[in-house]
Amino acid sequence: MAEVLAVIPVRFGAQRFPGKPLAKILNKPMIQWVVEGVSQSQIINKIVVATDDDRIAEACSTLDVEVVMTESDLPSGSDRVFQAVKHHSADLVINVQGDEPLIQGDLLDKMASFMLENDNWEVVTFGRKMDEAALDNINTAKIVLNQDNYALYFSRLPIPYSREKAQGNWDGCLKHIGIYGYKKSFLEKFCANSATTLENREGLEQLRALYLGGRIKVIEVDYESWGVDTPEDIEVVEALLKKR
Repeated sequence: MAEVLAVIPVRFGAQRFPGKPLAKILNKPMIQWVVEGVSQSQIINKIVVATDDDRIAEACSTLDVEVVMTESDLPSGSDRVFQAVKHHSADLVINVQGDEPLIQGDLLDKMASFMLENDNWEVVTFGRKMDEAALDNINTAKIVLNQDNYALYFSRLPIPYSREKAQGNWDGCLKHIGIYGYKKSFLEKFCANSATTLENREGLEQLRALYLGGRIKVIEVDYESWGVDTPEDIEVVEALLKKR
């Protein structure tokens, strides 16, 4: 049976929140919450933390993960993921963001199951139902799909555009959740190519995958991610964790 590898790319430096991976959430560093969430998966064979910082490596030393030290000047998390797995035997790779402390194993199992049971894809990601607030928020990526639930396009702007007010019906697009499954061969191709014009304009690297001809399968889920971008997000995440 094919092996599924989960990789968590983590940098210590972040413009808005330096040291974010080690920020305490309910007395545990954020990277530990992410690792423990991924470890709930029943399908993922191994978890790798890909980092360029010894402090993060030390924080992971007591966790059941492999730590791979990567170069500091890599242009993206995807490049960090590929550098960590390029010599690994696994052909299927899931990229889990290091600032998603609410991640849970059953969600990743939905992705891993699809990856193992199907071949007509290069990238797999998640989407959820849209509401008006998300549609109008330029910080939220939207996806429009074809009839087989493959991505046609991603944008930060409201798509599809309607000449009339939607009036409560936002069918035709999903809110993107930024977790990715890759065939390693396509991840290599992705990282070997530089950012495209569309990617730079929208600030969405998944547009490079589409530009390169990659088929991006979108699995609809009822999961609301809350990534930690600023120190203020910590309080929100702690409240959500206490409700579990």
